[in-house]
Amino acid sequence: MNLIVDVGNTYVKFAVYNQSKLKEKVVGELKSFENIALDVLKTHSNIKKAIVSSVGKLKKAHIKTLEEQLEVIELSHKLKLPFANLYATPKTLGVDRIALVSASVEQFPDHNVLIIDAGTCITYDFINTKNEYLGGAISPGIRLRYRTLNNLTANLPLLETEMPQEILGNSTQNSIHSGVVYGVLKEIDGVIDEYVKKYSDLTVILTGGDTKFLSNQLKNSIFANSNFLLEGLNFILEYNSQ
Repeated sequence: MNLIVDVGNTYVKFAVYNQSKLKEKVVGELKSFENIALDVLKTHSNIKKAIVSSVGKLKKAHIKTLEEQLEVIELSHKLKLPFANLYATPKTLGVDRIALVSASVEQFPDHNVLIIDAGTCITYDFINTKNEYLGGAISPGIRLRYRTLNNLTANLPLLETEMPQEILGNSTQNSIHSGVVYGVLKEIDGVIDEYVKKYSDLTVILTGGDTKFLSNQLKNSIFANSNFLLEGLNFILEYNSQ
């Protein structure tokens, strides 16, 4: 069995996989890393190896907690990857994006795939039928847009995410909801449309924390999978264990 550890800026996800089947997923604050890790390892004593992907600040002590019981690899561009990385700056490609592209290789081989990760940022990643990763785009996510409007203006309030009833906002709050949410929806649909113009056989994956909120609002056909990144990490771990 495999332990998948996905570390963000504030939260960490622990996922236990038996081959390709997710057995358990635990999400907690990064400050509770060691306690959660030890609980998961106690519950699943037959875990043999782990992969750690971190976009946040992970202490060496956290890695050591795992290494004391498991064979551990840390995800980076230096690992053996299941695709050709044609990014102009491969060293700067985020580990989360590497994992997402790897998941697409496993689940949609020989396809033109656009992976959209709607989280703190919205990332767009494209891999073609030749198994070549070409790049994509990065833009602010939903919560980041709400917070930016509040932080960089004098009078706009910080609101919770809410689907507006219509595009015409008849109050400041409704106008913010309309601008943020419809802005994101139109951006995503617009990006998909541009890719479809060049790749008519495009497969689109939507993942990330805002998957559920966005998936039913988009006009384009997509595959929604909130665990796509974890599945990619599990695939990379197996790929590097062969």
